[in-house]
Amino acid sequence: MSTRAIDTTTGTGGETHQQVGVKSDHSDGEAHLTTNQGIRVSDNQNQLKAGARGPVLLEDFVLREKIFHFDHERIPERIVHARGSAAHGYFELYESLSDISKADIFQRAGEKTPLFTRFSTVAGGSGSVDTPRDVRGFAVKFYTKEGNWDLVGNNIPVFFIQDAIKFPDLIHSVKMEADRGYPQAASAHDTFWDFISLMPESTHMIMWAMSDRTLPRTLRTMEGFGIHTFLLVNAEGKTTFVKFHWKPKQGLASTIWDETVKIAGADPDFQRRDLFEAIERGDFPEWELGIQAFDQEFADSLPFDVLDSTKIIPEEMLPVRMIGRMVLDRNPDNFFAETEQVAYCPANIVPGIDFSNDPLLQGRLFSYLDTQLKRLGSTNFHQIPINAPKCPVMNFQRDGHMQMQVPKGRANYEPNSLSEAGEDGGPRECPMTGFSTSPGRAEEDEQGDKLRIRPESFADHYSQARMFFRSLDDAEQAHLASALVFELSKVALEHIRKRVLSNIVNVDADLAARVANGLAMEVPEASATAAPIQDMDPSPALRIISGPRERATIEGGKFGVLVADGSDADEVNALLSAIEDAGGSALVIAPKIGGVTLSDGSPLKADGQLAGSPSVLFDAVAVLVSDEGCQTLMTESAAVQFVMDAFGHLKAIAHSDAAKPLLEKAGVKPDEGVVAPADFADAATKRYWAREPKVRMLA
Repeated sequence: MSTRAIDTTTGTGGETHQQVGVKSDHSDGEAHLTTNQGIRVSDNQNQLKAGARGPVLLEDFVLREKIFHFDHERIPERIVHARGSAAHGYFELYESLSDISKADIFQRAGEKTPLFTRFSTVAGGSGSVDTPRDVRGFAVKFYTKEGNWDLVGNNIPVFFIQDAIKFPDLIHSVKMEADRGYPQAASAHDTFWDFISLMPESTHMIMWAMSDRTLPRTLRTMEGFGIHTFLLVNAEGKTTFVKFHWKPKQGLASTIWDETVKIAGADPDFQRRDLFEAIERGDFPEWELGIQAFDQEFADSLPFDVLDSTKIIPEEMLPVRMIGRMVLDRNPDNFFAETEQVAYCPANIVPGIDFSNDPLLQGRLFSYLDTQLKRLGSTNFHQIPINAPKCPVMNFQRDGHMQMQVPKGRANYEPNSLSEAGEDGGPRECPMTGFSTSPGRAEEDEQGDKLRIRPESFADHYSQARMFFRSLDDAEQAHLASALVFELSKVALEHIRKRVLSNIVNVDADLAARVANGLAMEVPEASATAAPIQDMDPSPALRIISGPRERATIEGGKFGVLVADGSDADEVNALLSAIEDAGGSALVIAPKIGGVTLSDGSPLKADGQLAGSPSVLFDAVAVLVSDEGCQTLMTESAAVQFVMDAFGHLKAIAHSDAAKPLLEKAGVKPDEGVVAPADFADAATKRYWAREPKVRMLA
């Protein structure tokens, strides 16, 4: 609890800030500890008792208030996006968009609008790790002069489903299995892949999810997308379709699976720490906001429906126009008060921005507000006797606060095929006796009858998935195939693996063969398609490796320099200076945290101790040791692992001549990424993908 008084004032963006350090109303001007009622506390160390050794008295309101507040300090975490990291910043408009939008935020070039951005994983709980293979939430709250505009998206431009009615089933399937409570923050299990295999519309998203896009190196080096098609409305009422894109000015960068697993073990807070420390040191992350704006004629010319959230408009067909930039320049003052309590809602828009008829978006407009309102404190309020139906209730809405029933089995989503394995698959819809809405036209909508149906234009589930896979670099394709092998190897039910493979055949026959070989299975026949599969032109913009936005600079990166007693002073200082001059952060790693003594007798302070600073924490590494230092490190497993992992993770390794025996012991084979210290600044800008087939088996 803070020892400073609290006052409430209004901040720049109209938001409420709690200002600390404000003088109390007491005349002496000192900051006194008080209760929540403003009563000064004379003793915060001892309970009120009846005598020195007597019982505690109930009248001790200081104790009761303090314990009462402590007992209620936690609130329910989000169902999805529970683990998040956030920062304050601003949006700066490059040019006026008054011709297509009357939104005040888009009127005046150069004007800055305060904002708060939260990044998150999707599947894991608030205590999970930062780096699972998972989609990342990318939500921005703009504090505009006309009210709050929330652009709530992900780092993937498409989604698993086309209709919001399937969202609970999707999340039920990807979360921990209902009867066993695991896996946490992972998708390699039966229920998720069962659901996916039964939902062909998810195929495009699965290509993205199994790609390196879901293994971002940092939160600063990933893209963001609004996902849906929105509308911009100008002063004359003319509407324009728009898709929103966030492009990181730091460039795109990802990890590889083995590195990701080791980062999770070395630092579960790796991405949260990276974002916080980057802002703390003044290396403010930036993204450019881009739009794809188009009219109905262009939409009609496309071979897919722009209201389908499982589709993108390739940038080669419609370039992204950059309209402004976002700079994150201030960390939250209090994680709970800001990052945890911030509430985003896609329905929060301002004049000049509007919704399209995207059915997934329409469902989100309802869901977010409903999530934030817990009037009765429980999703199970229907089990309160006065609310409870007096007929059988059978559905997949489970869990929640005050659940009085005990649902059995792991089927809490639909469709499912668990009955094929002898398990209880749960209840099913009944078209004959179930409630059906009477057909009719909406009062202000002449588009047609009210129906639970999808248009034929949504029926193509594979063309863009094929385009995405074939757009990737060879190394990215291998990673995607290997990811599918890993995930499906965790699926115990064979019929689910077979059904997933039959869907992958429609994406790419070679991909299906690679995955089947990795699973020791036969390639099944392709699953039936609801629409012809089109061969679209590859989109190089979708690549990370060899793509137009692949990270190609060490600016903003972190580089580990391993030293020991006797390391050459000139060599070490030259490399540290070269890294810093290029805009990178050089961290000295030594066997002991106290540092080392260099060859000239000068001390060098360490930024990290070897055993606690593995190479997975750095973008590239250097090993600068003397003959004696090398012999010492060769007996230290952490040093061997430091070098072995850097090589296995395809990173640049600079080394002194004396370090060669250590590199040889770690299995390092000379290639263009293993360089002299003088060449490190150039070599450290990339990974060495040609090395990968030599260090691991890929599908």
